[in-house]
Amino acid sequence: MIRLDEKQYRAVKKMTRAACANNDCGNCLLLDDGETCVCVQSISYSLLCRYFREAVLPADRQLCEQITRSGETDLKRCAVCGSTFAAGSNRAKYCPDCAAKIRRRQKAESERNRRLRIRTTT
Repeated sequence: MIRLDEKQYRAVKKMTRAACANNDCGNCLLLDDGETCVCVQSISYSLLCRYFREAVLPADRQLCEQITRSGETDLKRCAVCGSTFAAGSNRAKYCPDCAAKIRRRQKAESERNRRLRIRTTT
């Protein structure tokens, strides 16, 4: 679930009132089952409405990029070379190039230690 800050919330609320085809005087036509229902997108600090996310939000490219980018990836600095990279998880320490080198180095050291253990036990 994507959380919005105050500035984003106000912009989304304004877009909901102005551009959403399902917003009728603050009520959502998609959720209307005989009695009126308040549009959840206009009262929530999260992006809940799928229609809004797919049809209305892309109209404001800058806001769309700002909202979707902040929730998807965090940029981190590589521990080896210092370049920034998009981390796939919260445990990532290295950029993809350095990660391959580090992995090879660690694998070689592990194999060396394994061979040494086998040689000392026989």
